[in-house]
Amino acid sequence: MNFSRLLLLLAVFALAAPLSAAPRPPNIVIILTDDQGYADVGVFGAKGFVTPNLDRMAAEGRKFTNFHVAQPVCSASRAALLTGCYPNRIGIHGALGPRDRHGIADTEMTLAQLVKQKGYATAIMGKWHLGHHPQFLPTRHGFDEYFGLPYSNDMWPNHPEAKPGAFPALPLIDNDRVLIPSVTHEDQAQLTTWYTERAVNFIETNKDHPFFLYVAHNMPHVPLHVSEKFKGKSERGLYGDVIEEIDWSVGEILGALKKNGLDDNTFVLFTSDNGPWLSYGDHAGSAYPLREGKGTNWEGGTREPCIMRWPGKIPAGTVSNDMLMTIDLFPTIAKWLDAKLPEHKIDGLDVWPIIAGEPGAKNPHDAYYFYYEVNQLQAVVTGDGRWKLQLPHTYRTLAGRPGGRDGKPAPYEHRKLETAELYDLETDVSETGNVATGNPETVQRLETVAEQAREDLGDALTNREGNGRREPGRVPPEGL
Repeated sequence: MNFSRLLLLLAVFALAAPLSAAPRPPNIVIILTDDQGYADVGVFGAKGFVTPNLDRMAAEGRKFTNFHVAQPVCSASRAALLTGCYPNRIGIHGALGPRDRHGIADTEMTLAQLVKQKGYATAIMGKWHLGHHPQFLPTRHGFDEYFGLPYSNDMWPNHPEAKPGAFPALPLIDNDRVLIPSVTHEDQAQLTTWYTERAVNFIETNKDHPFFLYVAHNMPHVPLHVSEKFKGKSERGLYGDVIEEIDWSVGEILGALKKNGLDDNTFVLFTSDNGPWLSYGDHAGSAYPLREGKGTNWEGGTREPCIMRWPGKIPAGTVSNDMLMTIDLFPTIAKWLDAKLPEHKIDGLDVWPIIAGEPGAKNPHDAYYFYYEVNQLQAVVTGDGRWKLQLPHTYRTLAGRPGGRDGKPAPYEHRKLETAELYDLETDVSETGNVATGNPETVQRLETVAEQAREDLGDALTNREGNGRREPGRVPPEGL
């Protein structure tokens, strides 16, 4: 080899070395269950069933005891997770149904679209619930693959409380194609298994480049279904069986990451979309020691079990009591990837120092807002998670009565808070004692926060419109 050719080869190697040494961006896996209670994981106090894979995930990662969703209901909760916005900012309220003609707008940026900037493969296996019309489906909003139900699994003709004809057949969708036009009980019993198999296949197919995998289980939302391999396994009955199958699914996903050499470069998060649907009694989970559950802005409705794992990045076997919310994941991930945030306003902030357990890390929010129903501001909480002001509103409760049995719900009653109530969550996580009288300055501070929320996002309870809300996407009226 002559000298000039040797110099040329050395120059080529020198240019290529920095490229080959560049670290691969982390894979991201988010596992979201439906209506799972705060106490429905072993390390959070589960009784009557076991979750060995989630417990191991906590031992290898970090348990978050004060992690919240933005609203205690399906569609709104998912909108916040995927956009970093309060759901009412983007026009998503409550739980969208098969008769609704709106959904996530094309102008919103999802987590899938965010990571697409960096060349990620993206997939969702499970429940979408941000609009079922073609323009709203995941494949139109950054996801390469979609396999699952477009909305909740009780939105079908077999709903226990619906009148005949209230719901159309429930479809199972594969990308943009209806794979099963009318899901049966037998199909529902396979959903957790099917989602898990597709998730594992996605990991194996995309092991050589970064990916974002969103596994959004339909369970343990009623009607509860479980495969034969888990039926009758737990002491808790059907609900416990369902959770044990979800735990198996987590184990399969973690196993696929390890098998494919992806363990150390994958961020995995497990949580639920809201608290337990308490009216279903033995078919519902537990929010103990929190007050109330799904459909309320008491802690049992929004505080969820959460575990995050990323070996070498998130300290193993640790616990964080700092308050976080799903809206914070979007900007945190953007910061990891140096990805460009959308030009429109989002509400989350980078909370990586808390996730990573950095000494002295503090929540960057002054406060969080809790809305429900159609734009009702019901509570505000200080960013450190200590003080919570429950604003005057009507909420549902079982008032100490047991829930229903065997898939039939018990009726709620409704109670109204006539005046604002203040709770010190550091000493009273169960929200049992109103301490407003003894803390007038804190009440005033949070009333000011509430007024800021109304100015920006409005408040139906005080007839405020807000100047920062955006419209959802809409399907034109039929016939146009």
